[in-house]
Amino acid sequence: MRAAPTILHLDMDAFFAAAEQASKPSLRGKPVVVGGLGPRGVVATASYEARRFGVHSAMPMGQARRLAPNAAYLVPRFAFYRSISEQVMELLRRLSPLVEPLSLDEAFVDLEAGGVADDDASARAAGERLRVDILATTGLTGSVGLAGSKMIAKIASEEAKPDGLVLIEPGTERELLGPRSVRILPGVGPATGEHLRRAGMTTVSDLAEAGEDELVRLLGRAHGASLYRMAQGYDDRPVVAERDAKSVSVEDTFDVDLHDRVRIRFEVERLAERCVGRLRASGHSGRTIVLKVRRYDFSTLTRSETLRGPTDDPGVVREAAGRLLEAVDTTGGVRLLGVGVSGLADYTQEDLFAQAVADADAVAEAVTEAGASAAVEEVVEAEDHAPVARHWAPGNDVRHAVYGAGWVQGSGVGRVTVRFEEPWSGPGRVRTFSVDDPELEPSEPLPLVRRDAAA
Repeated sequence: MRAAPTILHLDMDAFFAAAEQASKPSLRGKPVVVGGLGPRGVVATASYEARRFGVHSAMPMGQARRLAPNAAYLVPRFAFYRSISEQVMELLRRLSPLVEPLSLDEAFVDLEAGGVADDDASARAAGERLRVDILATTGLTGSVGLAGSKMIAKIASEEAKPDGLVLIEPGTERELLGPRSVRILPGVGPATGEHLRRAGMTTVSDLAEAGEDELVRLLGRAHGASLYRMAQGYDDRPVVAERDAKSVSVEDTFDVDLHDRVRIRFEVERLAERCVGRLRASGHSGRTIVLKVRRYDFSTLTRSETLRGPTDDPGVVREAAGRLLEAVDTTGGVRLLGVGVSGLADYTQEDLFAQAVADADAVAEAVTEAGASAAVEEVVEAEDHAPVARHWAPGNDVRHAVYGAGWVQGSGVGRVTVRFEEPWSGPGRVRTFSVDDPELEPSEPLPLVRRDAAA
């Protein structure tokens, strides 16, 4: 615990939804929901306007549509959000070398380590300056909490939402925590909270009064002792600049169960490519390839294969995932597929691709002429399953040869509706085109802050 509030917690406000509102002037001030739009989709983020209708993160999208039928429902644009996050994290690193990202939109910062704060006044000044810099750089707002520990700083940023700053002075932690629900403490989820409720403990002061021995009896040595310390307001966890990633994975849930084995193989290979993209972006390689399959009856199977050495080669990961798929019974249908890589390292085993090629050559030599013909037919069949028409997902960026930049409002029955506007323009006009209009193309997102204006 510190004598000065030099631990800062930043939490961007409704990040995904706010980024969409900033990039689409016609949606500002209106309810926006970002997430999977299919019947099995869930809400990733809801704007504050949508939250007034009861929509929240992790809610089934169908329920969200019933609560807020007139909201704008958009697919996530993770590459866009990641680019904004990188700008925010760079601003944090200017404050201190000790920045601990928790997600794309959330991080702890040790202001003392950066030499920018050593008391209440300097900490508040650093926090206010950060909020101004984030708004100028990204066009978005973030909420800042300042305290003498990570736990209290996070509570402070939650109280600051939206677009605010709250500083909690060291020494006031027990008074602050006492009347709060036990769920406010790190490590107390729904199950632990219910367990404590049945034991008659619903507030943090109840935990403090129960004593360490009782909490250890209820929750075990490590969890009980840790929870008792936190109930007393103690949290000496340091801000850790580097967090070692344990695995990299991607997965997709399908609107309709997949039954075609060739289509399933195609999706696994596509996921493998995406997984390797993330693996390389993080600067890692990995030894263990993991396949996840959730079947029609919600049973989930996980299969893994460990290679001779770490790799970040898409061919190697794709082939390993394909081999794992061969050992899985997909009869009845598949609702979710995932591919991951674990056993991460920061180097690659150079001969793995050569190994994969040699294995493939050996298999090819063993294939009979009839088998080769069947393989060709399988490739043709896979190509037949590829979508012929372009898919225009709501929220995605497009550019028209005549009308310029815009975004997809919706599509169906061979038509796509586009609103043409830019982050720095007013609400734009809506036009409808054929889905295969040659003058309409997908495009990269525009920056939220106009570069010449920023300069």
